Amino acid sequence: MNTANTVTEQLTAAGRAIEHDSFAVIDREVAAHAYTAGQWPIVRRMIHANADFDFNGLTDFHPRAVDAGVAAILSRGTRVVADVEMICVGLSAPRLGHFGMATHQFISDADVIEAAKAEGTTRAVQAMRKAHRLGLIDGAIVGIGNAPTALIELVRLIHDEGARPALVVGMPVGFVSAAESKDLMALENDVPWVVIRGRKGGSTLVVAAIHALLGLAEAQELARKTLA
Repeated sequence: MNTANTVTEQLTAAGRAIEHDSFAVIDREVAAHAYTAGQWPIVRRMIHANADFDFNGLTDFHPRAVDAGVAAILSRGTRVVADVEMICVGLSAPRLGHFGMATHQFISDADVIEAAKAEGTTRAVQAMRKAHRLGLIDGAIVGIGNAPTALIELVRLIHDEGARPALVVGMPVGFVSAAESKDLMALENDVPWVVIRGRKGGSTLVVAAIHALLGLAEAQELARKTLA
């Protein structure tokens, strides 16, 4: 029985070879690191996405983050709620489809824009509120790579309105409240999270982290089939 990932790998042998060789270079250049066997593939793919070795160290995990993310994916039908469309576009449709997953983002919705103007908030804040009103955040993987205000609002929704994402991938980039928003998320004990400390981040890193989780989920799926 085949035990190698297929759905979450590059589609061609040449593409797989390049990606695997890149991972080997990263492993060789990093050498020692403090991450677990489950955490490292996520950090490595993030390094691969940006060629930035600072993510070895800046990336921080809630103790249950990897297990929670993989379990959510394997449960089938788990939503990905994103702060911006870039994350939804960047995620592989075939990989999501294999696990019955769909993406949601509301940053450009007319009602979101109007509410942001009326209340003097950001579109990102209102988009998170809309996702919560629609019942999409509970049990979802929430990916935030652009807007610190979205992550701050998500923490408020968790504390004040009982929102319970399965996992938060909180990696907003920027100079205003970006580092603070991630530090705030990292204080949360009841909801698992993955964050990048400091100013660095971005939607491409959220995509990389979720793709790594999809790969880990497929590996577990194949292992279960082998044992069955």
